Amino acid sequence: MSAYFEALAEFHFLRPWWLLVLLAAIWLPWAVRRRGDIRRRWRGVIAPHLLNALVVGETRERALRPVHLSALLLALGAIALAGPTWERERPPFPSDKAPLVIAVDLSPTMDAIDVTPTRLERAKLKIKALLARRDGGRTAIYAYAGSTHLVLPLTDDPTLLQTFADALQTRIMPVPGKDTVLAVRTIDAALKKETVPGTILLLTDGVEPAAVEPLHAYARSARTQVVVLAIGTADGGPLRGRDGTAPGLDSATLHALRAADIDVATLTPDGDADVAWVQRHVRQHVEQAASPDTVRWHDVGWPLTIPIALLALLWFRKGWTIRWIVGIGAAVVLAAPQADLRAQSTTAPRAWRMADLWLTHDQQGRRAFEQGKSAEAATQFDDPMWRGVSWYRAGKFAEAAREFEHISSPDGHFNLGNALAKQGKYQDAIPQYRLVLQQRPGWAPAQRNLALMQELIERQKQNEKHDEEAPDIKPDQIQYDASTPPPPPGGDKMQKGLAQQNAEMWMRAIQTSPTELLARKFALQRQQGKP
Repeated sequence: MSAYFEALAEFHFLRPWWLLVLLAAIWLPWAVRRRGDIRRRWRGVIAPHLLNALVVGETRERALRPVHLSALLLALGAIALAGPTWERERPPFPSDKAPLVIAVDLSPTMDAIDVTPTRLERAKLKIKALLARRDGGRTAIYAYAGSTHLVLPLTDDPTLLQTFADALQTRIMPVPGKDTVLAVRTIDAALKKETVPGTILLLTDGVEPAAVEPLHAYARSARTQVVVLAIGTADGGPLRGRDGTAPGLDSATLHALRAADIDVATLTPDGDADVAWVQRHVRQHVEQAASPDTVRWHDVGWPLTIPIALLALLWFRKGWTIRWIVGIGAAVVLAAPQADLRAQSTTAPRAWRMADLWLTHDQQGRRAFEQGKSAEAATQFDDPMWRGVSWYRAGKFAEAAREFEHISSPDGHFNLGNALAKQGKYQDAIPQYRLVLQQRPGWAPAQRNLALMQELIERQKQNEKHDEEAPDIKPDQIQYDASTPPPPPGGDKMQKGLAQQNAEMWMRAIQTSPTELLARKFALQRQQGKP
């Protein structure tokens, strides 16, 4: 029900001026009825008591006439062209790359069995459902208790992610307790390197009351979104495998988190509504972070062409007539491409297709784009931004650059710089990123790409300088220090044998479970003071 009201609140028309045609749809039946009223036409000439006697052959009007059908078609056409919408389209570049970091609470209370089989095992099941819904989205996993540790960096491999998620156990954490603020800060520092704004999902059975205020301050200032999925019951339960009882969910703290602008949901034991809630927040965060000139709304007016076509069939009924000149004129006006619907194409005109009767070029291109046919979509789009995005996805960076050259917005310059960089034209990409920074001062993605281009150019210069030196120059004589004896005969073979032996010992050493591997890794990181 909440989703229904959210959609209702977002409802609007993309091109509301087309609704003025509704006035013509209302006026048309009234005008035709008025024109056909014989009594009204003679009322000023013949006395009323004589007019009633002189009017003969008057028949009862039909309830449905061609003019009513024409008015209905005008109304439906006006609504369709006005572009009703209530849902944002996913941005072409970042939506499917939106990073999500799953932070799993591994404090001892996660072994409570108030939810079956345990809170931690239920969290693993939710991770599996979320990875399936992510459909290749980039995801990372962290574990935290009194310390925070990286389990797996951002990757789109769900099998690898699930393998390491299944290996998580509370006993592998080197520091007991729970420090949620440390976990959020550590993960946020890693997500700052990402171009697309990320989301931190805390899978936990509670947050310390002292962490509410720092998280509130973080939510107001940070680029990264934090959402909490609370796992447990209000009553708590015993710990599996050891003595003790875990406390239940602290409802007061959860309410305080919601008041602190942190989105909180509780476990859905009988479904995946909580997983859908998480994925929806990830998508909405990326869309809200996108610049206003890149936000696109999904136009749902085109399905109205189906009832328009069905109603138009009634014009062929026997006895029905229509003024075809007016009808053809109205059809031409309604079918004319609008400037905001179809941009000026920079590609050669394409041949007419049967689908053109039902879908615009951009709609056909979007269908091909969503099916993964990027090269085909690029030939169908009229919108230069979408053509460029499609060429970019297809790996045709030169074609993408030609399309982005016609877009003067910051996103156009940014995408053009990316397309040039993909071609190795680092020097040409630098001015594009600088143009973006002139229009969007301090924009982190452009700053990072500009710095990367300058670094790559410097690296190319060093490689060229290195290539100028002869690589096969051998020393005239090898000198050994007096304290270091020269290598014995057959030393190379001995070194190779030792290296092979060490490699075999190392391979035998890592033949252990992922859980033990993570435990050793976390302990070593704790000793070195690294997350």
